[in-house]
Amino acid sequence: MKYLDIAMNTANALGADYADIRIQKTTDQMIYLQNLSLKNTSTSTLHGYGIRVLKDGAWGFAHSDVFSDDAVAATVKRALGIALLSSKAKKGAGLVLAPERSYIATYRTPVKIDPLELSLKDKVDLMLETNRMMMSYEGIRQAIFYLVISKDEKLFASTLGTRLDITTQYLNPLIQATAVMDGDSQSRTFDLGGRATGWEWIDELNLTEKAKQVAEEAIIKVKADTLGEEQRRSLILDPNHLGLTMHESVGHPTELDRVLGWEADYAGISFATPEKLGNYKYGSDIVNFMGDNTLDQGLATAGFDDDGVQGQKWYIIKDGILNEYGTTRETAPQIGLSQSRGCNRATHYFNQPINRIPNLYLLPGTEELTPAQLINDTEDGVYIEGRGSFSIDQHRVNFQFGGDFFWEIKNGKLTRPLKKVLYKSSNPEFWNSCDAICDKRYWQPFGVVNCGKGQPNQTGRMTHGSAPARFRNIRVGGSQ
Repeated sequence: MKYLDIAMNTANALGADYADIRIQKTTDQMIYLQNLSLKNTSTSTLHGYGIRVLKDGAWGFAHSDVFSDDAVAATVKRALGIALLSSKAKKGAGLVLAPERSYIATYRTPVKIDPLELSLKDKVDLMLETNRMMMSYEGIRQAIFYLVISKDEKLFASTLGTRLDITTQYLNPLIQATAVMDGDSQSRTFDLGGRATGWEWIDELNLTEKAKQVAEEAIIKVKADTLGEEQRRSLILDPNHLGLTMHESVGHPTELDRVLGWEADYAGISFATPEKLGNYKYGSDIVNFMGDNTLDQGLATAGFDDDGVQGQKWYIIKDGILNEYGTTRETAPQIGLSQSRGCNRATHYFNQPINRIPNLYLLPGTEELTPAQLINDTEDGVYIEGRGSFSIDQHRVNFQFGGDFFWEIKNGKLTRPLKKVLYKSSNPEFWNSCDAICDKRYWQPFGVVNCGKGQPNQTGRMTHGSAPARFRNIRVGGSQ
């Protein structure tokens, strides 16, 4: 596209040390159905371009939604002006970018059925069917189906000579039933957090059957006991629940901008500082975390990041030891790294890209182990499914998590359902207490589409994954 060339030619002519442009069109559709009534339905499109210019060790960023030769050139000049002003205020030598080669490439999320091409009626009919199913159960007072569909079409060029044509898509269905009985209300949710694929995934999920399960478990939950006083017990956590735990306790602490103290407003800074690389015992020997922006159907899988760095796969924690971070071209050199891991992403065209959590997952156990065997091997514990409340301190050390569905374990058996369960721990106590992980047959991915970060705030997305895992001697108790 000619605007890519105009932007890069203008930046070079003005003497930019580096520049890039993202021309980005983002289409989002949201449908919210509650108790057989459409509460909100919208389709929105944002289309424009953002231009970064690096000059004298400082960034300038400007954006526009006016597509003309003059407007693109003027936006480059505005970005350069901001860079020059910023360079006067910088302390030290300023920013240096990690070396990178140029690419000419195309990436498309593999999609068989484009959900934006389907009629609104087809989607709403399915949502009504699941709502009716949940509300057919006595005691279910509220049934929700929330659906988000998103497509991001992006053209990227840089003064390195890179030219990228990238289209990513994802969709995220959420079903929830709320039961009300005997003065209490409890909700049960089916939410896999989104996946980069097409409508064929919705067909595979069989959401009508999921709706039955969600309604039945909401009723079980509202009738369940509370756990009582906090005690140290074993925890067995399902992959969906672990997705949130690893996001908060491993993902955010290993974003290098947070480690450097550049980001603190959202989710704090990090205890996992560079002198700990290669020697800090983050978890037990069986704890291995991969950063993987090549993961099939991963929400952070896009071929390249917004620095023009190709997707990669690397150990963030290896055999329990802190191994590496999620990095960008500007953060990696700050600790002497010669290569970015490609974690620089922006949400919309008017956002400057920032250091983001990659697709991050816990590797499964290497020996055959089923969830049933794991429970059979546990004398006193709690099994938790799904995501609930969470809280973690500003250094990402001490935390508290809830869940969505709970069972007490006694002498190797699930003995009674529970509600209102919380556990409390800290990094690295929690991950060092992990003594068993089920094998790869039970590994599942779960998405995050609402990761908030930055000022102004941006909403990032990434995929996590794990198999069911056990954690010993954790503080677990009931809440109110």
